[in-house]
Amino acid sequence: MSLSLPLNATNIEQLRRQFPALQREIEGSHPVYLDGPGGTQFPERVIDAISDYLRAGNSNLGGKFTVSRETVDVVAKAREYAATLVGAASPDNVFFGANMTSVTFSFSRALSQEWQAGDDVIVTEADHGANRSSWVMAARDRDVNVHHLPIKDRTGALDLDALDALLNEKTRLVALTAASNITGTITDLKAAIDKCHRVGAKVFVDAVHLLPHQLVDVVALDVDFLVGSAYKFYGPHLGFLYGKHEWLSSVAPYKVEPAPITPPHCWETGTLNFEVLSGFIAAIEYIASLGEGDTLRDKLETAYHHIHVYESALATYFLEQLASLDGVTLYGVDGVEGRTATFALRFGDIDPAYVAEALGKQQIYVWSGHLYADKLTDAFGVTEKGGILRAGVMHYNTHQEIDRFFDALSAVLKR
Repeated sequence: MSLSLPLNATNIEQLRRQFPALQREIEGSHPVYLDGPGGTQFPERVIDAISDYLRAGNSNLGGKFTVSRETVDVVAKAREYAATLVGAASPDNVFFGANMTSVTFSFSRALSQEWQAGDDVIVTEADHGANRSSWVMAARDRDVNVHHLPIKDRTGALDLDALDALLNEKTRLVALTAASNITGTITDLKAAIDKCHRVGAKVFVDAVHLLPHQLVDVVALDVDFLVGSAYKFYGPHLGFLYGKHEWLSSVAPYKVEPAPITPPHCWETGTLNFEVLSGFIAAIEYIASLGEGDTLRDKLETAYHHIHVYESALATYFLEQLASLDGVTLYGVDGVEGRTATFALRFGDIDPAYVAEALGKQQIYVWSGHLYADKLTDAFGVTEKGGILRAGVMHYNTHQEIDRFFDALSAVLKR
């Protein structure tokens, strides 16, 4: 099912009908899912793809029979689609795992075997713990120094000037977020990567929060490694990692002895989740259905453009409504540019958990706390105060849902 684009008030309702969760009624009302940064809802085609794989027959790879060959095709297609999504030169640059956190922890153990005592790695205050703790623990095991790149201010933007002072010839890896999962602030990846490569440091990018909102091009960015999570862009719970061929083929993986020795297969420990890979394919096809063009990449590029335009309109409206509230602090970029439609809020001394619970009782779904980016809430000075309230707008949300959020929020804050 494709839509007439660009997205607008008319066809957004047609789009929403593809998502069963958006049609559900709880206590007489449809839930308002403003929790997209924590995980998006599934379109029908993703749900069907998972169940269709299981209905057709389940088999591992390498068998001399039809169902096994069909599974081989699923894995190959999923790898091709993942490579297209991130702009990789080859499907062999991508491998899959249970989730981004597991993939990153596993890969960090292998990559860190190259490090020597006294080397340096750099992590940031803005990153999710998955792209910080993995490298901090690996550095500890290898007696490697860890440096923390600070943020500049309340926007949560990384201080790339400070990066220059931290980088040196002993820097082996810099772990960066493409966009903050709390504030939505987007990192200037090209500038940061160029700085790192000048001293020979590899760069590991967490693109989990950015990928639902913006297409990436790993070749243009010259990124060494990039990770994503399918359940953040309308797919199932699945992690994947892109790596340059020279790194994936030169680093020794932790694997069982009889397993393949060449990438990407050597990085996929155990049996893959084939039904989930079927859902992953369907998620990419869903996004592509929002665009136009001759190739999958063309369709994804135009689809992401349409998503950006629509989400920017929602973000503008959200910020306009926010400006009418007194006593609210926004962490992140004040305007629409340089951010995703993700908003980190505080309301004076009111505990964000209290606000989230009150909204939840009205079937308006948001998150509160540090959301695994605890170093960022530490930098904001709010971790011990309950962190922040996060509301995230996706392309399946509407202006009416934003109105419902602010009507309910205003009532909660007046109590």
